[in-house]
Amino acid sequence: METSDDPAAPRWERTDENTDGATQVERDQFGRSRLHPRVTSFRTRRGTLTDAQLRTWEEKWPSLGRDVRDEVIDTREWFGRSAPVVLEIGCGTGTSTAEMALAEPEVDVLAVEVYRPVLAQLLHRIKREGITNIRLLRGDGVDVMENMVEAGSLTGVRVFFPDPWPKKRHHKRRLLQPSTFSLIASRLRPGGVLHVATDHADYAEWIAEAGATEPMLRTLDSTAPISLERPVTKFEGKGLRAGSTITEMIWRRVDS
Repeated sequence: METSDDPAAPRWERTDENTDGATQVERDQFGRSRLHPRVTSFRTRRGTLTDAQLRTWEEKWPSLGRDVRDEVIDTREWFGRSAPVVLEIGCGTGTSTAEMALAEPEVDVLAVEVYRPVLAQLLHRIKREGITNIRLLRGDGVDVMENMVEAGSLTGVRVFFPDPWPKKRHHKRRLLQPSTFSLIASRLRPGGVLHVATDHADYAEWIAEAGATEPMLRTLDSTAPISLERPVTKFEGKGLRAGSTITEMIWRRVDS
């Protein structure tokens, strides 16, 4: 990994035990954790996992999960096959992740999330239902794409209901910036798709404007190489009953 001469650029060092007591974490020169750089008040405890989840974590995480690191993923080795790969950023508890993976067993899914307790829920479901085509990545989605995903390797990227950071002074923390669209486009193979969903009207406008600035992406106007059918989660259903409007946007990576 190249180093930057910019004094403000993060320089990651493995320093101390993570707040969940499970792993060592990398922090930059400003004390920010690599696992959750957008979140300034992250706190968690070992006790947020049930005993069953903790046992599953200890059993399955070494083979099915990885913390963000400066190492490009060999998906063929990790999944044990060659298949289309989808990256889901912000998978949460994995309701959509698991159901979409079950519906498309021919597609391999890399699910990214910063929070260990919700990853533990997904890991427990993977074990319980015998789901074989999901692997978990713990860290920030941008960091994962920059340092762990090979250029032109993804068939799809999914970003469902990212944090809208509604206050104007927090807009810089929003995941989907123009620079993020450029990064996503570079990781998609030609014909690959970016699928975004949000229930926040202002963020929807922001996303549409940011996406329009990326020359390697075009609004999808043909058949997608992966399923675009999303299950409605409990959270989304509650919002719909309260009158929320869901905006979905899909782009296709054009040939370079």
